[in-house]
Amino acid sequence: MESEISLPDAIASLPLFAGVSDEGLRNLQAACVVQQAPRGVILFEQGAEPNFQVAVLEGAVHLLGRSGQGQEMVIEIVEAPGLLLPAAVVSGAPYLMRARCIEDVKVLMIKADVFRRLLESEPSLALAVIGSLSDQFRAMVRQIKTLKLRPGPQRVAAYLVSLARRQASDKDVTLPYEKGLIASQLGMTRESFSRILSALQRDVISMDGQEIRILDYSALLELSAPDPLIDGPDA
Repeated sequence: MESEISLPDAIASLPLFAGVSDEGLRNLQAACVVQQAPRGVILFEQGAEPNFQVAVLEGAVHLLGRSGQGQEMVIEIVEAPGLLLPAAVVSGAPYLMRARCIEDVKVLMIKADVFRRLLESEPSLALAVIGSLSDQFRAMVRQIKTLKLRPGPQRVAAYLVSLARRQASDKDVTLPYEKGLIASQLGMTRESFSRILSALQRDVISMDGQEIRILDYSALLELSAPDPLIDGPDA
C-alpha cells in the first residue's frame, strides 16, 4: 500500500464522483480527508449515528453484526472502491453493523451532512449512490438465499467456485482472508468450514495453508449447484 495519496487523486479514483460538477468537487474536497487505518481498527460501531460517509480506497473492511450477548458474525465484506453502509448515511439512521479493517486500509472520510447535500444538488452522484444501494441490496439477498437454501458443503463449494472466477483460475486459488473470517461469512463455524475442506481434499481439492489447488473443477462446480439468481449471471 502506498503511503501517500492526494485528496484530488483519491476522489478521482472513485467512479462514484465521475460526473460531479466542478463546484461539487470543490465542496467535496473541503469536506473530506484521506485516512489510513491498520488492520483491526474499528472505523465505526454498530448503533452509532453516521458522521461520515466512508469510501474504501485500498484494502478491505468487514461489516459485523453483534448480538446483545456479544456474539459477532461477518455480514458483508467491502473492498475498494466500495461505500460503507451508504443507506445509514443517506437516512441519518444508526449503523446496523460495525466496520472493522481486515487489513491495512486507506479510506476517504466525507462529512455526512455535506454528502447528503451533494446528493440533492448532483444528479449523477445521486444515481451512482442508488446504483451502489441496489448492488448491495441484491448482494445481501443472494447471501440470505445462500444461507437459507444451501447446505454447508454446497456453500463452501460455491464460495470456491466464485473465488476461482474472481482470480481467473480453475486450477489454483488463494483464500483471501483467514479461515475463521470466511467461515463466518458463510454462516458456519471455523471447525465446520475446516471439516468440509478436509472432505473435499479427498478428491476435489488439495490445500497448503491459504493456497488451494483445484483437482476436479467439474466436481466442485457440480457440488456448488450453480444458480444465476444466487451466484450472479455468470454462474
